[in-house]
Amino acid sequence: MPSSIYLLYSLLRTVYYPPYFAHEDSVMNASTKRLVNFTAAVLVGLLLACSSMNEAGPPSGSPVHHLVVLHTNDTHGHPVKFFKAPAPDVGGLAARATIVKRIRGQSKNVLVLDAGDINTGRPESNLFKARPDIEGFNYIGYDAMAIGNHEFDNALDVLKEQMKLADFPFLSANVRTKQGELLTLPYIIKEFDGFKVAIFGLTTKETEFVAHQENIRDLVFQDEVEVAKQLVPELKKQADVVIALAHMGIYNSSELGSKRLASEVSGIDLIVDGHSHTKLDAPIVMTDPESGHKTLIVQAWKWGLVLGRVDLFIQEKRVIEYEFEAIPINLKEIEKKPDGAMVYPIIGEEIPEDPKLVRLMKPYVDRVNSLLSKVIGQAEETFSYRGVRKRENALGDLVADSMLWYTKYMGVDFALQNGGGIRADLPKGPITQRSMHEILPFDNSVVVLTLDGATVRSLFDYMASMSSGEGGFPQVSAGLSITLNTLTKKYEKIMINGEPFDPGRTYKVATNSYLAAGGDGYRMLLNGLHSYDSSASLRDVLIRYIEHLGGTIKPHISGRINFTDQRTHSESMQKAA
Repeated sequence: MPSSIYLLYSLLRTVYYPPYFAHEDSVMNASTKRLVNFTAAVLVGLLLACSSMNEAGPPSGSPVHHLVVLHTNDTHGHPVKFFKAPAPDVGGLAARATIVKRIRGQSKNVLVLDAGDINTGRPESNLFKARPDIEGFNYIGYDAMAIGNHEFDNALDVLKEQMKLADFPFLSANVRTKQGELLTLPYIIKEFDGFKVAIFGLTTKETEFVAHQENIRDLVFQDEVEVAKQLVPELKKQADVVIALAHMGIYNSSELGSKRLASEVSGIDLIVDGHSHTKLDAPIVMTDPESGHKTLIVQAWKWGLVLGRVDLFIQEKRVIEYEFEAIPINLKEIEKKPDGAMVYPIIGEEIPEDPKLVRLMKPYVDRVNSLLSKVIGQAEETFSYRGVRKRENALGDLVADSMLWYTKYMGVDFALQNGGGIRADLPKGPITQRSMHEILPFDNSVVVLTLDGATVRSLFDYMASMSSGEGGFPQVSAGLSITLNTLTKKYEKIMINGEPFDPGRTYKVATNSYLAAGGDGYRMLLNGLHSYDSSASLRDVLIRYIEHLGGTIKPHISGRINFTDQRTHSESMQKAA
């Protein structure tokens, strides 16, 4: 019976309703719409009446409600259209606004949700602490957003100002102050005609390791699943549908992230997830072996490149059918014409930008262009950041070398940069200050630590234990050569400035202020004998280093990070990709 209802709905929608990218009014007048809606209602009623004779289920004639959930996650400071290899002008809030407006015109029950990490990306956002992003979300009419770990990239008072600016709630049920108070609302209840939807927020507990420690020193991150186990039964009493707006991530193991949430907490109908930047073609379906209840897990990739759409069909507090789509936001392919010219055909349909939102964003764009247009050098080839969390990377080498160069007068032995702190390519051609903000969006300074041999040993052991793909994967400077055993998760050979590592001496290490504060799990760095914060911005140091090199640079790697089992490392990279 449910399948019949869904089939009928899909048929009517396909026949009578245009694609998201066409104006409904251009092909269907009001009387035709009323006729279609009336016909659908009559046929659905007949199907329900007939099916009740053959199947156990909801009472005959009980209504079927249709809810559209539009969702994004990990937009990471991309408020305006931008270049993503191989093509320009993808994404952006203005095109997203057009899509949301049209879908709202087609469906009366629509939720717009974001699963967190609105902060830290391009300079159009970073320089204004995500104000353009939040204003754009307000314009679109978002209903709620989960708090992601990158919401703590700034001081806590910045997050509180962002919450005040937003016309929608920031949700998290598992972040509390050390005094026991919730940081923000744990959930909301949205009422529609005939049904209610509960939406609760969860923030990854990993935040206590990956966030800047200074920004979260007064907060406690509770276990997401344990909190949900207490909350979901109460929400089931208040609503027909329960949605978890979770910044937890999708991983292979069902013991991690949102799969763990779905496996261990019964009663969640939909998990709108973020954190892992996962690109899905279909929802992940987790089934409770005891009750048979199904939980859908969805994610919408990253940076606003797609808009996720989930259609839920609800009857008697049960989701009886669903439909999923990841709508591309002006994504493009690349084609080479016979004359050698490059063209960029749109994937799907071209989405016009909402002109009012374009005007709203323009002052921010103009300000960034005026500040960051200065050319500081030339890249002979593109420095790709691909693989920066998995292996030695030329862009990672460049960043680490800049810290070593800047602090060499202090007798620094080597420099360390986390791969996850490098967020964009350095394209071939002119290097601008804007490029530096895109590559290094975090406001880090350069710190010099004095470490004893035991701490350095712990540092190398931690680096060796890290799985391929983690944000803490090390990028290191010239002067350091390390061989890691991917099977034993231990280092096997370390050379520092041509000499074997000596556990009996002290070393000076340059790093960024995030790692110096124990970020990405580098807690051993808190045990330094001495710490000196230069207060020099890592972005500025990189600019000065490129100028020091003469302005023209070319990517290359020099064997600083090696693996004893290349085959095993290659397999781990494939699994993490």
